[in-house]
Amino acid sequence: MSLVTLSATCGAGGSKVGPALAARLGVPFVDRLIPTQVAAGLGMRPSAVEEDEGSGGFLSRLLANLAPIGEAIGAEPRTTSPHSDREFREIIEQAIFERVEVGDGVILGRAGAVVLRDQPRVLHVRLDGPPEARLLQAMQVLGVDRPVAERRIKETDHARHAYVRHFYHADARDPALYHLIIDSTALDLGACVELIAEAAEARSRQAARV
Repeated sequence: MSLVTLSATCGAGGSKVGPALAARLGVPFVDRLIPTQVAAGLGMRPSAVEEDEGSGGFLSRLLANLAPIGEAIGAEPRTTSPHSDREFREIIEQAIFERVEVGDGVILGRAGAVVLRDQPRVLHVRLDGPPEARLLQAMQVLGVDRPVAERRIKETDHARHAYVRHFYHADARDPALYHLIIDSTALDLGACVELIAEAAEARSRQAARV
């Protein structure tokens, strides 16, 4: 049984590698860890989670409605959230730990490497790459032009870094958080999937021997 947390900068291909890796390992892909009731509490349509999550847009807009993190990312809250920062974090962590109890899966984002850093059988992976290479890959993967990709990368990376920093006082770019860091712009995304799959299987075997 394999459990992998996957952290990725925008343009590094996390939205492609995540589900492909889950399929390769035969485990669930978990990226919808923002419960629909939270979206509803913020005055957002529950369907907006699925529509925007892959692009990072939903996370940016959701964080804008949580104080004080909304201020931290320079946003003006558009609604009043019924959830405190602590309550929001606990809801997300509960969803992550429920996956741990099930036993397997690929968890994309949500500071999974920080939340599960003390879990011995979990493999923590980071996808990244040079800014220009990520930009070109984002244009291809998202099917957008350069100005749109540049804006998407800036907004999404900022929101993801702010999320980890605000809730966990950690830096998502810290290599100490990960067992495996891959430049996913230098390798075919399919090759990245195979590398991670082999590492996840090795991690599971090692944990079973302990």
